[in-house]
Amino acid sequence: MTATPLTLVGSFPHTRAAPALRRVGFTFSAGGGYAACMASSGEGGWYVESWRLDTAANEESAEQVVGGLIVGGLGSLGGPVAAGGTDPGGAERGGAIPVALPQAPGAAPESLRSQLVSLPDGRVLVCRFQGDRYDLVVRTPASVRETFVGMLRLPGLRLMAMPSPEPGAPVAVALGSDGRAVTSVWLVSADGGVQPQQVAEFAGMSGGGVWLDRGGRMLALDHLVPGATGGPTVPSVRTVVLDLATGSVSPFLELAPGSNDRLVAADPASGLILVRSDAPGQDRLGWGVLGGDEPLRFPDCLHRTREFLRPVAIEPGRAGLPAAEQRVALQGDWGAGSTLATWRPSSGQLETLPVPAGRLGGVGHWSAAGLRLPYSSPDHPAGIATVQVDRLLEGPPEAEEPVPTMPLRLAPLQGGAAGMGSVIRILPSPRALRESRAGTASGWRLDGSAAPGDGGRWHGARTVELAGAVGPMEAVVYGGDTWLTAQHLVVALHGGPADAWRLEFDPALQRMAGEGLAVVAVNQRGSTGYGVEYAQALQNAWGGPDLDDVLALLSSVSGQRAALGLEPASLFGVSYGAFLALLAACSAPEQIARCAVVAPFLSGPRLLAEAGPAVRALTQRLGGAHEPEDGSGARDVLRVCHRLAAPLLVVHGDRDEVVPVTQSRTLRQELLRMGHTEGADFRYVEAAGAGHEVLAEDGAPVLHELLAGFLRTGRPT
Repeated sequence: MTATPLTLVGSFPHTRAAPALRRVGFTFSAGGGYAACMASSGEGGWYVESWRLDTAANEESAEQVVGGLIVGGLGSLGGPVAAGGTDPGGAERGGAIPVALPQAPGAAPESLRSQLVSLPDGRVLVCRFQGDRYDLVVRTPASVRETFVGMLRLPGLRLMAMPSPEPGAPVAVALGSDGRAVTSVWLVSADGGVQPQQVAEFAGMSGGGVWLDRGGRMLALDHLVPGATGGPTVPSVRTVVLDLATGSVSPFLELAPGSNDRLVAADPASGLILVRSDAPGQDRLGWGVLGGDEPLRFPDCLHRTREFLRPVAIEPGRAGLPAAEQRVALQGDWGAGSTLATWRPSSGQLETLPVPAGRLGGVGHWSAAGLRLPYSSPDHPAGIATVQVDRLLEGPPEAEEPVPTMPLRLAPLQGGAAGMGSVIRILPSPRALRESRAGTASGWRLDGSAAPGDGGRWHGARTVELAGAVGPMEAVVYGGDTWLTAQHLVVALHGGPADAWRLEFDPALQRMAGEGLAVVAVNQRGSTGYGVEYAQALQNAWGGPDLDDVLALLSSVSGQRAALGLEPASLFGVSYGAFLALLAACSAPEQIARCAVVAPFLSGPRLLAEAGPAVRALTQRLGGAHEPEDGSGARDVLRVCHRLAAPLLVVHGDRDEVVPVTQSRTLRQELLRMGHTEGADFRYVEAAGAGHEVLAEDGAPVLHELLAGFLRTGRPT
């Protein structure tokens, strides 16, 4: 018996006028006048957006407070502007206008593997992966036509924008890799008559990339250095400099034997450089002056044990300004959220900016118009934030309670019909704290963040700290202060396993919240963003420590809900999270009301047997081929699915390039063999034409509705 795929692609009309709910891969043009990203409304696949940005200082701008944020460019709140259209609240008033680049009729949507370079004239260079090659095309906002500028037949390729391309000159550098562990370097022009020109080739793999000059000749790269014979056997990363004019490569950073030394930012005008190195004994940020005599310095203020700091932009300085007086914007990441700070080498301290809780994009551009960087929060789809740094620093002091993380611990079950006062400790919501500091919002503006179509507001979320099997773990929670006592509660498990839920907009979780579901998106052990030890807990132990954490959470939550006369929690998982959800549902069937999984695999070894080369390599590297050595047996869904008691919904794209759809088909066959009734005990949905990102591809809103409805009602049909 075979499954009949559910046709979602092309099953309902869609237009590019629908608001973008997801944006990824932001890139800024050299002068900061434009940006580009991949965008999706969920109703037509991924497409390219070009953003028009104002680069001049502008004190007058139309603003509106939405959910504690200053939102500008109100014409863009409902979605991107059509190509060639105008937005009355846009870049001419100091904002940012997203313009959706139209696709030719019948053209396939863009892939998440497409790479973008925003060009200084608003065009976008697109690098498309086509299986055995990369096609390079230039897209223009006002036309469906695209200019083919080259093709490179390489297994791996990545693009870097030139720092300040002149008319007719190359606009990007392409760095290619192949099975020979060799890096090839190509110059890419935006002129369709000029093919990519190879200018260099050198041994070894490379990453990163920082320009040391404005002319685009000297490029610093991270270079993987094999372990030396008789010395350290572990490969290390060193910064080298590639001269694009001669094709030669020379050493740049070598601080200690076996150390990992990377250049992460540079300002050619002042000579300021920022490096990341473990030569001081642990991974730290440091600074120096290009060509200077002073040694690199690693200030204590740039070393935060609970936060990963990365430079996102350097403020354009006055001519002749010393490197020590340059101001740098630093993004700090820990757990689900981000912080933003500025730092000047001469000051010796970080100045934290009171920005709203959420997630920043890791890239930015600083001009006279302000510091610009991507931003998203649970109730604000991704857009471009403009930060007036000095205005924020001059605002009122921050509230004593930190915004990014709201600790909340589950109390031990006390028995009986315990009231909420004995179950949890409630702290002020992030929105309440943000709105209490409305004065600081005058230096913060968010453009392009789509509002709901009904004119209301998206559902907010907060971070809470929950009890895991051996310690606390963070979760992003929808449902306000009473989430634990909501009629329906969903525990959401992320994919990866080297991933995490973030304090950012998620259309699937948003739809669940819209259906009245409380959602606990938990970052159990193995999640990234909480330090190396926490992330590596699953090495050679898939379904081990993380399953213990999930079961501990379910026991606590479902136990307290039972004491209040409420049903147990339900489970929702995607990819690795789907594998984990199935294991949990089979391990503690009495603590699960319902289980919905998207693109699950059945075990690490079964995934290895069927996946493609890239996924097999990743699975091997993350230890998925091994079983946890805890005496609990194999972590194989097929061996334990006979314990499954809760209603089950399985969703899988029939063109999944990461987790083969045969994994879900095998589970369906096994459930039928054991006597489960399809349509009553479980439902199997195969999305025709969909890949691994089925919840973000064409037809995603249909699946969001299906998942939310099932998790609310428990009816598989």
